Parts: sequence; C-alpha cells; structure tokens
Amino acid sequence: MQATVKWVDGAQFLGESGSGHSVVMDGPADHGGRNTGIRPMEMLLLGLGGCSSFDVVSILQKTRQQVTDCRVEITAERADAVPAVFTRIHLHFVVSGTELKDKQVARAVELSATKYCSASIMLEGAGVKITHDYEISDKT
Repeated sequence: MQATVKWVDGAQFLGESGSGHSVVMDGPADHGGRNTGIRPMEMLLLGLGGCSSFDVVSILQKTRQQVTDCRVEITAERADAVPAVFTRIHLHFVVSGTELKDKQVARAVELSATKYCSASIMLEGAGVKITHDYEISDKT
C-alpha cells in the first residue's frame, strides 16, 4: 500500500492514495489553514469508521442478513497534552434492514473489533481505548 501527501500552501495538503484517489487536508485559520479540507486526525477517525463498517456489512451479508443501511457514529477524546493522541474512541453502529437478527449484528460488530478491523486493532495496540455498540433499525 502506498500514498503520497503533497504540501499545497499554508496548512493545506493534498493526499493521494495508491489507488489514485485524492483528498484535501487543511487546518483551521488560527494554525495557518483556510479550513478547505478535513483535518488529518479526522481522517484517522474516518478510516477507522470505514474499516469497521466495511467489516460489519460484509459479515452480515455473508450470514444472509438483509442489510439496507449501515452507519457508524464515532466520538473520540484526545489527550490535553502534545501530542494530542486519541485516548478513547466509541463507535456506535446503526444497522438497518429487514428481519435483522440481534445476535448476528452483535457478532459482526464483535468480529470487526476483535479480528478483522486493522485500524481498530492497530489503534488499540497503541493504547487507545475503543468501545463499540449498535442499534438495529428494522424495516419490516
């Protein structure tokens, strides 16, 4: 896996993934930015949410659950000192579908957290306390 991050100006950077996708990152005005893009630490949270959500949906589909939507609401706390690392992250999954089984959704969230989500496992290994929960929105 490869990526490139190029400085544009001020606190603005352009990141390009090895697959050819780009994203603008920028800082707030009080740190030399213009607020034209996402903050780098926000990118980490989005990566974690994307990785976990991918796992949850994939696992549910493999168990023949009729998933119609999945979103994860992420809240995080950072240290007050420099470096302002994440200390706690909570992922709240909202899974929608038809006749979803609570046991299957719980297992998908657990498997993502403990076995499949590389981002989650990596952050936990660095000392971040990550918690998960879920709710089911049944569309029957």
